Amino acid sequence: MRPAPFSYVRPRTAGEAVDHLAAAARDGREARVLAGGQSLVPLLNRRLVRPDLLVDLGRLPRLAGVLADGTGVRIGATTPHAVLEHGADPVLRHRLPVLAEAAALIGQPPVRARGTVGGSLAHADPCAEWCLLAVLLDAELTLLGPDGTRTLDAPAFLRGRHRTALRAGEILTAVRFPHAEPAAVLVEYGVQTGRLPEAAASAALTLGADGRITAARIAVAGPWEVPVRAHAAEALLTGARPEPDAFAAAARAAVAAAGAGGPSGGSSGAYGDSFDDSSGPSGGHFESGELASLAEVLLRRALAGSAGRARAAAVAHRPEAVAA
Repeated sequence: MRPAPFSYVRPRTAGEAVDHLAAAARDGREARVLAGGQSLVPLLNRRLVRPDLLVDLGRLPRLAGVLADGTGVRIGATTPHAVLEHGADPVLRHRLPVLAEAAALIGQPPVRARGTVGGSLAHADPCAEWCLLAVLLDAELTLLGPDGTRTLDAPAFLRGRHRTALRAGEILTAVRFPHAEPAAVLVEYGVQTGRLPEAAASAALTLGADGRITAARIAVAGPWEVPVRAHAAEALLTGARPEPDAFAAAARAAVAAAGAGGPSGGSSGAYGDSFDDSSGPSGGHFESGELASLAEVLLRRALAGSAGRARAAAVAHRPEAVAA
């Protein structure tokens, strides 16, 4: 099947892209933004989306690139996944090695070469790697629209499955990760290599000199409308020793809280308002309860992996210290 007819523009500036999108909205026409095209094109070919206009951001180099410094890591929205996967910036590798690891999990090499970070975030699949890490790491997303620039945190941006806070005429220009979390780990499970996972979990632990957990970050993804940050489970771990029983209790609490309070629905159009995704939709091979149980198992593994990474970092910085 071929796409339904549409108009196509390739602006040279972000402002010009916004102008095209805003004009289409005023005229009552549906517009989509083309970044990497790794999911939008299949959706077009299957006529699951039928936009009147495609706005291609391929000529906007100012929306691409990675800047890692003492204030955080900023990633331009049109940065391909492969740039993060193969990036050699020592600051990035030290502050957030999980970014490169997550990028390597996405799709196949051709998908990672063309698919974009912003595309995945704006497509807003709840199990997508960038969406999960954005929630875990307090990411700040910058949007540009007819009324100027605004910044949202990840929970405010991700409204539901394939739903975002992007308004008519807006594009996502960048995502910023403000915190260094060298022990962050992401673990996922998918039925088919190269597809989006069925469930995923991510964690970042900080250990004190006595080996106990002084800070914890936890986020899970699975049958819920968005990735869920588990603050109550994080509180359970604070002050605890990084041991399997503590991880199991935190994982149970995280999944229970996600099931009790996970948001559903949103206000933006299906498949996001502006960007295409970089992988296909989730496979739907499991029932909701099975996915929740899977997320719990994955979270236990993520917590154990983060604890191991935190211990290794402590030993590297204090050779005389004995690992807990």
